[in-house]
Amino acid sequence: MAVQTLDVIVHAVTLASATSRSYELRPVTGTLPPFDAGAHIDVHLDRADGGPALIRPYSLCNSPREKDRYLICVHREDTGRGGSLALHREITVGRRLRVSAPRNLFPLVSARRYVLVAGGIGITPLLSMAETLAARGAPFRLHHYTSSAARAPLAERLAESSFAGRVVSHRGDRGDSVRTGLPGDLLVPDPETAVYVCGPAGFMACVRDGASALGWRPEQLHTERFTPTPGPAPTPTVGASVPHEAGTGFTVRLASTGERYPVPADRTIADVLTAHGVEIGLSCEQGMCGACLTPVLAGEPDHRDEVQSPAEQAANTHITLCCSRAHSAELLLDL
Repeated sequence: MAVQTLDVIVHAVTLASATSRSYELRPVTGTLPPFDAGAHIDVHLDRADGGPALIRPYSLCNSPREKDRYLICVHREDTGRGGSLALHREITVGRRLRVSAPRNLFPLVSARRYVLVAGGIGITPLLSMAETLAARGAPFRLHHYTSSAARAPLAERLAESSFAGRVVSHRGDRGDSVRTGLPGDLLVPDPETAVYVCGPAGFMACVRDGASALGWRPEQLHTERFTPTPGPAPTPTVGASVPHEAGTGFTVRLASTGERYPVPADRTIADVLTAHGVEIGLSCEQGMCGACLTPVLAGEPDHRDEVQSPAEQAANTHITLCCSRAHSAELLLDL
């Protein structure tokens, strides 16, 4: 099950803050698939040594009304897994890249009013949402929390936007953070308001937990994530065999050799197979890119990826080795 990619060219690179850059991507030929606010693309970064490409997801931060370009903004993570550093060091104007078609795991729901709360580079999908809501004439407020003005991504674009009057900037060096107090728009719950939050995991948890304590309902609070959330094991039906307990160890067997490899609870299938010299495609290691998607010949996967559709997951014909596990005691892989 190959993941289709698009060929794009880097049309412009712009400094978006002291630690972030914007990349404008245009099609090499033809047109780009449309997208909705909240969507992201996977950027493929080929390695000089010929190894598997790095694949990293980045939110689209331009208006969905723009049909001729994709705009992403990347914060440089000096201690990250290498994707942002590679972009900052290697990607210049004129470089050709492969990207996925847009996917949206963070769509705008219908609501009477919106509160958008961004932490740092989490502004990217919320900026696209703000563009969409402004075009609709929908009431909203956008709160952007950063450590300082110099490290505020896309601050200039926010200041020059048509909705600049609806943007509230919060600066940690001024003592203004979500840990010292939630934005005023969240202090009184409103049943007709949808709240969107994006940023570091701790930031999102702080906003979500604080809003919940004030009385906001869980279904009103929407958070962005680029790592899959493990799902619960299914409840067995009457008369059905009891599934293997989720979260425990299991075994994978290779169809080509018959070799069996135990996968303990604290390791992934990919970890175990690569440790035994089994060659597999591996890139994002978050269940987002599909590089490690592998056919399953027998057994029941515990899907924890964002690559396959619900129907594809229900079919149980493929599994992402980097993050998914097993509901059955053994999986037979077409390897």
